Amino acid sequence: MKPIRNSIKAVIIRDHHVLLIKNIDKDGFWYVFPGGGQNAGEDMVAALRRECFEETGISISVGPLRLVREYIGKNHEFPESDGDVHQVELYFECGLVSGSEPKNGEMKDANQVDVEWVSLDCLGSVRVYPKLFQKGLDDFQTIYVGDVN
Repeated sequence: MKPIRNSIKAVIIRDHHVLLIKNIDKDGFWYVFPGGGQNAGEDMVAALRRECFEETGISISVGPLRLVREYIGKNHEFPESDGDVHQVELYFECGLVSGSEPKNGEMKDANQVDVEWVSLDCLGSVRVYPKLFQKGLDDFQTIYVGDVN
């Protein structure tokens, strides 16, 4: 199994829409929150700012931690490709710095095709990960949700 990886994520809401990274695979489009891996010696806020800029070209303000999720790949829908993955995801409430507008960043992820403002009312109709967000962001005050998909 690979070492446990911290992934720091931004939840950015504007005008009843949430900013998501749009990806594509053999099954179509899917979405994740902006953010990514924390480097050794890098604090979480710095990691989140760096990752958001790399993926979306935006500068952000980082607010409070809102959710901690574990992802142990062997327990979920992609064990053949993620079976050796154990990731701890930390979701922070964030805002855009004035004048910053999202676009595909210069260091976007491999499957990333766009960034998109998705209506909070539509989260149940798109393939978003983690899947718990398909129910919306009403339970966003929960801190630790365990190993969920």
